[in-house]
Amino acid sequence: MRTVDDTDRRLLLAMTENPRSTIVSLAERLGLSRNTVQSRLAALEAGPALQGYDRRLHAASLGYPLTAFMETQVDQPRLEQVIAQLREIPEVVQVHGLSGLHDILVRCVCRDTDDLYRVNKLVLGCEGVIRTDTSLAMGELISFRLAPVLERDLRS
Repeated sequence: MRTVDDTDRRLLLAMTENPRSTIVSLAERLGLSRNTVQSRLAALEAGPALQGYDRRLHAASLGYPLTAFMETQVDQPRLEQVIAQLREIPEVVQVHGLSGLHDILVRCVCRDTDDLYRVNKLVLGCEGVIRTDTSLAMGELISFRLAPVLERDLRS
């Protein structure tokens, strides 16, 4: 896997500040050639550094104002089967594997509490899920961000 260097970090920070920047404006701002910016962006998009644009969508604006986190215990030999079933639930927007008491953390978005109840039943209905512990997000206090990490790495 390709790791980012300082030029990539500068490019990613510039894109964080203005995501709709053109390749030409990025090149001018960073003092790089257009071809360099274009080839670096292509490499970043081909790898895991730049993820899908749906990460920038705001669930509440799309009619899903509730975000819930379900700490979930699963029958370990069925973990892959559980993940496959969770992928089929549209409201499940993210799943993390965990260490500790729970096996996975399921993040889902819902229209209201009735919808959350329905989604929770779908998750519990997945073959291999033992139990869930559901918490409702009261608000996002710090949005997902990586710019501070990129800035720190540029300084070091």
